[in-house]
Amino acid sequence: MNVLARMTSTSQSRLSHAVARLEDLGWVERSRCPANMRAVHATLTEAGWHIVAAAAPGHVAEVRRLVFDHLSREQVHQLGAITQAVLEALAGQGYPVPPAPRAG
Repeated sequence: MNVLARMTSTSQSRLSHAVARLEDLGWVERSRCPANMRAVHATLTEAGWHIVAAAAPGHVAEVRRLVFDHLSREQVHQLGAITQAVLEALAGQGYPVPPAPRAG
């Protein structure tokens, strides 16, 4: 949860409250990390994955409408390169950076 709080630029307390609400909805489960009993993992439940999957097409369509429909192919490639440079700089400063998305 500490890593997730840093990745989302929020406090652990605020994240804990948000995860508690998701737990109440049955979308997330918390469990102790077996390697570090002080750490807590938050994992999407099957119901949580269904919510994400249901929201994904609308989210993709909205991002495409608001961002990518206004960019040329070259600008999209530039945006990718800029984003990669920023992520590398963040990683160099110790910020947890999510893995690159898979192609396709």
